[in-house]
Amino acid sequence: MKQCGRKKINRLIPKDYSDFCFKPCGIRAVNLEHIWLDPDEIEAIRLADYEAKYHEECAISMGVSRSTFSRILSSAHKKISNALLHQKALHIKNAKEEI
Repeated sequence: MKQCGRKKINRLIPKDYSDFCFKPCGIRAVNLEHIWLDPDEIEAIRLADYEAKYHEECAISMGVSRSTFSRILSSAHKKISNALLHQKALHIKNAKEEI
């Protein structure tokens, strides 16, 4: 299969969060739609929201441009809000599978 666009560069992600899954209480996982966060998306959430760093600082930490960081963070926020508002399971992809 031919790849369109630029090759995804390796992001600097210090921890693997892939063992986590979050789902609504009282609903079996098999009955839910699943949403998958990329490892770079969860790292962007950690840096910007949990550690409250500026986007420029976060981008440097991840080894990407500030605009790329903003796109990653926006995508993560959209996926998380979709899972919360529409009762979907939220998973984090394994960083090793991305490469």
